[in-house]
Amino acid sequence: MDRKLLLIVLDGVPLRNWTRLFGNLEGWVQSGEAQRWTMRSVLPSISASCYASIHTGVTPQVHGCTGNGNVFRLSQPDIFSQVRRAGGVTGAVAHSFWSSFFNRHPFDLVRDIEYDEPDSDTINHGRFHTMTGYGLINQMTPSDVDLFATLTSLCARHGLDYGLLHTCTLDSMGHRFFHESQEMDHACVVMDEMLAPFVPKWRALGYEVIVTADHGQDARGHHGGHDPLQQEFALYYFGDAQGPAPDTVLDQLQLAPTILTRLGAPLPETMQARPFLE
Repeated sequence: MDRKLLLIVLDGVPLRNWTRLFGNLEGWVQSGEAQRWTMRSVLPSISASCYASIHTGVTPQVHGCTGNGNVFRLSQPDIFSQVRRAGGVTGAVAHSFWSSFFNRHPFDLVRDIEYDEPDSDTINHGRFHTMTGYGLINQMTPSDVDLFATLTSLCARHGLDYGLLHTCTLDSMGHRFFHESQEMDHACVVMDEMLAPFVPKWRALGYEVIVTADHGQDARGHHGGHDPLQQEFALYYFGDAQGPAPDTVLDQLQLAPTILTRLGAPLPETMQARPFLE
């Protein structure tokens, strides 16, 4: 493939928390090692609907996932399938919804929680978690440093051309503590500190890196609707490509065709949004 790329999705982080609390990411923007834009999610700005749109490049009204209770194997071409068509190796460290959407559904705890399938036409190397038992009192989320390390291991062991990492920690914290709280501030700072050592590791392995969210959250920890706090978040890009002016607001549907273009994989006809990196 032309290049290698990792997509890091930190679930449920509104724009104001990125720019206010992620000092390492913002430091790389100031030093010129990263570029940052604002991105706006699809509607509904619900996690599962956004996951599906991030990878297919089509709206929920097209792919059909209307929320977290409506998860199924999607029919549209996606980033994983297109990378495989181009001969690339794919991997994912993520919530089980991603496996259901892009590999097979229903998710089987024993079969699908960890697999290596070199001949798969979607995800070759999967490491998934379910958050079974999740609630406001018990978040049931893995440590983010463990997830970052797992992705790094897959990159080193299997030579991923495209890798996805998705974590729900900050989304869960926002639902529990809302966004005007010491707990939420601390959670963002810890995430930034855990992520920071891995970015140069991934760059040294030859990867372009995108760090972003699936949606935001408002002051009461809600998302799903048509509100800037719920829809808007930051996107950080580490790589050699050039993008639009920093004040440009990107559409979430641009993410899939942008990633495929960077990797040199074919764009399916279903992806109509324009790539934002050149």
